[in-house]
Amino acid sequence: MQYTLDKIKDDIKELIVQAVDGDFEVEKLEITAPPTSEMGDIAVPCFYLAKLLKKAPNTIASELKEKIAPNDYISEVKSEGPYLNFVLNSGYLANGVLSQVKKSGDSYGELELSNSKIMIEFSQPNTHKEFHVGHVRNVVLGQSLVNLYNDVGYNVIPVNYIGDIGSHVAKCLWALKKFHGGEKVPEDKAKYLGEVYAEASAKAEKSEKNKKEAAKVQKDLEDGDKEWNKLWRKTRKWSLDGFDKIYKTLGIKFDHIFYESEVEKPGKEMVKKLLADKVAEKSQGAVIIDLDEYDLKQLLLLKTDGSSLYSTKDLALAELKFEKFKIDESMIVIDNRQGFYFRQLFKALEVIGFKKKMTTILYDFVTLKDGAMASRKGNVILFNDFYNDLTDTVKKETKERHEDWSSNKIEIVAKGIAMAAIKFNMLKIGNDNVIVFDTKEALSFEGFSGPYVLYTVSRINSILKKVKVKGSNYDQLVEGIEKEIIMKMASFTEAIKLAVKSNQPSEVAKYLFELSKLFASFYQNISIIDSEGDLKSARVAMVESVRTVLINGLKLLGIETLDEM
Repeated sequence: MQYTLDKIKDDIKELIVQAVDGDFEVEKLEITAPPTSEMGDIAVPCFYLAKLLKKAPNTIASELKEKIAPNDYISEVKSEGPYLNFVLNSGYLANGVLSQVKKSGDSYGELELSNSKIMIEFSQPNTHKEFHVGHVRNVVLGQSLVNLYNDVGYNVIPVNYIGDIGSHVAKCLWALKKFHGGEKVPEDKAKYLGEVYAEASAKAEKSEKNKKEAAKVQKDLEDGDKEWNKLWRKTRKWSLDGFDKIYKTLGIKFDHIFYESEVEKPGKEMVKKLLADKVAEKSQGAVIIDLDEYDLKQLLLLKTDGSSLYSTKDLALAELKFEKFKIDESMIVIDNRQGFYFRQLFKALEVIGFKKKMTTILYDFVTLKDGAMASRKGNVILFNDFYNDLTDTVKKETKERHEDWSSNKIEIVAKGIAMAAIKFNMLKIGNDNVIVFDTKEALSFEGFSGPYVLYTVSRINSILKKVKVKGSNYDQLVEGIEKEIIMKMASFTEAIKLAVKSNQPSEVAKYLFELSKLFASFYQNISIIDSEGDLKSARVAMVESVRTVLINGLKLLGIETLDEM
């Protein structure tokens, strides 16, 4: 299906081709939106044509204005300096867009940009550590990207890669056995492990003896020590069970989960072969691959005692991904502080002859008001605590507003609002910006927030309960705000395409906020219920379409809507 706005843009390009003397590459002709709706609905910058035709862009815009006449979908052509602007026919636009939204329903916004098979790896928590608020950004960003790439036609395989071995696990097990042997384990076992890990990190930093003891545990684990491995398997399950509960709460599903423990031995075998092939080399007892000629320094592949590193396992993981799933590309959602390491890793893979397409999607971290969170220091806000506190806050406010609601209904609505607040607040910020989570701002029913967009849907539901949609003639939707809303709905796919191109779900969040603001302006200034005849039906149909687009957009962000709030 070709969307209405896309068809209009293609037709405008064809009109310009016919009006211009000389051949040019149509795909290079840019089409944008004017700064204000008063200037028009579509703008064509004439800078490209100016270079081609050796004329000033202002002159070209004026000449084209005289050559292109209004038609069924263009009501006026204007030249604004170097821009050729088009005012679209309100009736044509309304009939095209609203008919498509009504016909497509929950598939409105879907595209067919590619059918490539891609893997998106995200979340990547470490067992034996807390799952804190900072981890949520990775999870909701990854899931939203999965939704977006699926929406535009890709065959997406969402996967997780859990760090279930390594120095952090060894530290935790060391402290668990040395300082907590025989101790009764609390009910929240995952939280308990995180606390023990923070304690272990602190003690290892203060004592060289402790550090060496913890390092030996890692070596013993990798060498297959039965006693340590038994404790590892037992405590690993505590963490994994905790992760499963959190993913269920967040509504996250993976097609496959990789574990560091399954690629540790294959990784060591790869490093052994790289040494034999003289691609890797020994350096002060450790194994490295020299990337100095690429300005990437040296990548450490094995410690001096033969213990593995992230790189050891990531080499094997890369091969496993492409062999097991036959993918075209592997995308990894990761904290930008690991950006340099992944540039090293990808270059190392390329050097050893593994030239598959691998990319990173980097994001900045989430902070507390007193600074960044760190599991090893224990200064983290656990996700479960954070989510429960947020839900309790919303529950209290909802109960005050709706004394007649059942406790079950209040619970459902409170959880929905809290989750929307968390996810939207994590996604509305560009990936390259730090998030300082502000609970009051995130829960606000006004401004750039998830609850604000949810409330818009709820308000529309309330309207639609009072009136029914009749007819399908939308020619009477000629008010300025009505045209702005319809034009905004027509540009839904533009926001989606931009989000996919930039790997920024924030583009969709911004779009939903802007559409919600337009609806609020319409609702405050135009009567829907008191309208009559075909105009009333057309307005109700437009409102119903706004709801459809908002629901579809929120789903791309991984947010479920509520019937009422």
